Amino acid sequence: MNDPAGNAVTELHEIEHTGSEYGTIRIENSVLAVIAHEAAKKVVGVAEIQGGFADGLAGIIGKKAKDRGIRIGAEEEDFRSIDLAIVVEFGVCIPDVCLQLQAAVKRAVEDMTGQPISAVNVVVQGIRSAEPKTEEE
Repeated sequence: MNDPAGNAVTELHEIEHTGSEYGTIRIENSVLAVIAHEAAKKVVGVAEIQGGFADGLAGIIGKKAKDRGIRIGAEEEDFRSIDLAIVVEFGVCIPDVCLQLQAAVKRAVEDMTGQPISAVNVVVQGIRSAEPKTEEE
């Protein structure tokens, strides 16, 4: 789900660390989306993180590209799920790429935020050919 602007947050939750002697630390869901995006683009075989129609419209009005195609959901107060929509390179083993992607995103978000991620769900929306198109195609 998107908010009216097509943001990456499915619910307006944030991760909050309490108990620090210095105060409270809050990490917005949009930060989680950027971490997930950065981790995802390093996985071999992932051609693109791709948003849907709402993300496309949001791009027209200036939405940041790093949270397109990424949704953050709140399973419980301290657990988040991450949904990624991707395009893979032609010729890769799709299940292997998705497993590597899930592990990389989960590890990156948990390492950077200290909060557990309950699930990283991947939807493969397309395949990108490595060969350039010719005029005959």
